[in-house]
Amino acid sequence: MRNVTLILSDGSRFHGKSFGYEKSVAGEVVFNTAMTGYPESLTDPSYAGQLMTLTYPLIGNYGVPDFSVEENGLATFMESDRIYASAIIVSDYSTNYNHWNAKESLADWLKREQVPGITGVDTRELTKVLREHGVMTGKIVFDDEKENISESDYNGTNFVDLVSCKEVVRYNEGPERKKVVLVDCGVKHNIIRCLIKRGVEVIRVPWDYDFNELEFDGLFLSNGPGNPDTCGAAVSHIRKFLASPVVRPCMGICMGNQLLGKAAGARIFKLKYGHRSHNQPVRMAGTNRCFITSQNHGFAVDAETLGCEWEPLFVNMNDGSNEGIRHKTNPWFSAQFHPEACSGPVDTEFMFDDFVKLLK
Repeated sequence: MRNVTLILSDGSRFHGKSFGYEKSVAGEVVFNTAMTGYPESLTDPSYAGQLMTLTYPLIGNYGVPDFSVEENGLATFMESDRIYASAIIVSDYSTNYNHWNAKESLADWLKREQVPGITGVDTRELTKVLREHGVMTGKIVFDDEKENISESDYNGTNFVDLVSCKEVVRYNEGPERKKVVLVDCGVKHNIIRCLIKRGVEVIRVPWDYDFNELEFDGLFLSNGPGNPDTCGAAVSHIRKFLASPVVRPCMGICMGNQLLGKAAGARIFKLKYGHRSHNQPVRMAGTNRCFITSQNHGFAVDAETLGCEWEPLFVNMNDGSNEGIRHKTNPWFSAQFHPEACSGPVDTEFMFDDFVKLLK
C-alpha cells in the first residue's frame, strides 16, 4: 500500500495508505455516518465529484455483490451503472470479507472502476474538522509524487448534466398504465424500481428536457449531485408545468425537492456540512409523526422564502432545516430525504403510494 495524503483546502493534512486505484483526485470532502451500505452509496450519482469519508470505522468486511442487471435494465444490488463518488476515505479497511452475496472485495471493485480508496485515516478527527469548519474541497495525492492536481471547482460544476441520461428511456411500458415523467438529475435505480412496482410506466428524460411536450399523468423529480443553481433549464420546465391549466401530480426527492422549491420561488442555501446518513430524524409538519430517514444532500430549501401557496411538509429534528414542501391545494409535494433508501430505513416509502394514488 502506497502512502497517500488528503489535503484539505484549509491546509489540513491527513495521512493514510492507498487500497484502491492509484491516482490523484480532487473534490468536495464530505462525511457519511451510515454503518452499512457502501456499495449503494458509492453508486449513488448524488456523490459525483465528492471524496466520501465513512465515519463507521470498519469498512469492506462484507465485500461487494455481483454487478448484475435486471431485465428492465436496472442494477440488482447497486444504485446506478457504476461508482460515482470520486474517492472513499476510511479508518480501517478489511482485507478479508465474508458475505453470502459477495463476489469481490471493495479494493478490487475500486481498482476495476479506477476509484481511489484511502485507509488508516483518523476519520473521527477529519469529521470533527469538517463539522467545525464546514465542508471543504480537498485532494488526494501520493507522497512519492509531486502535487500536480488542481483544486476542485465543486460548486461551479453542473454535475447534474454529467450524470443525467442523454436520451429518453421508458420502463414498464403499457397502453393502460399511468405514465410518469421522471426528470433524471442523477436518479437512483431504486426510485425507478419503486415506481415500477406500483404499476406505472416511467418515462425517464434528461434533466434539461422539456417534458411538457409529452403526454403523461404525473411528474417525478429525482435526486442528483451538486448545486441546484446550475439547473436553470430544469427549473424553467417545472415552472411551466406548475403554471399549466391541467393540474397533474408532482413528487420530488432530494435535488427534486430543491428544484421544486426554486420553481415555487424559494431560495436554496448550502448547509454547513450537509446530511449524509441513514439516521436523520424528520417530523411531518403540523403533526407529531416522526420518521428515521436516509439522506445525502449538501443544500436545502429556505422554507421562509416559500410563496404563500406553499408550506413545509417535513422538518429536520436535528437542525430545523427543511425536509420537504407541498402546495396547499394542488397535488405537488416533495421530500429532501430518500424514501426509497436501500440500504437504509424505509419508514417513508408510503410517499410513493401517495403519489401513485393521485394519478388520474
